[in-house]
Amino acid sequence: MSIPQEPKPAKLFVSVISSFVERINRTLSELAAHYGVLDFVSPLLQFNYTDYYSTEMGKVLLRRFASFNRLIPQEDLASIKVQTNALENEQTEEGNRLVNIDPGYLVAERLVLASGKNYGHRIYLGKGIYADLTLIYRDKDYQPLAWTYPDYAEPQVRGWLKAIREKYLIQLRLRESTTKNTRDTKKV
Repeated sequence: MSIPQEPKPAKLFVSVISSFVERINRTLSELAAHYGVLDFVSPLLQFNYTDYYSTEMGKVLLRRFASFNRLIPQEDLASIKVQTNALENEQTEEGNRLVNIDPGYLVAERLVLASGKNYGHRIYLGKGIYADLTLIYRDKDYQPLAWTYPDYAEPQVRGWLKAIREKYLIQLRLRESTTKNTRDTKKV
């Protein structure tokens, strides 16, 4: 019999895509006001893996990845996706989004993205949001899966995600150390 356990908190990260650098930066600032200090921000990348967004957002798209210092409960991902969708909707012109925000989280074993679209490998979280298991961590690297988006499979992106994972593991160790010290102090 398995015994239910409280999961460890997760490291929230986002991908922000837009035709406008200032839109990306402003969006990251707004997200930081909600989710805590940014502790990683990638350089700007060309986003040219798909033309999915080009009709709505333009042909030349840029992207940044970022993560936040505050850890989140894993079950908060659906609510966060709903909030980022609302932020996208606030940034529209003539019914077209000017920014795309994709939140996700990572834990030691995996990386999960939030999506409003169902698919065979996605698990429903609630609030119209699904969890997309995008990468698993094995053999000291993130391993793409059959359905992993090509940009998340790129070595450069996986390298950044590994750097975010290292920050996360340090945060967990500090958190566990603080919890242990607090328990030890109470015993005295």
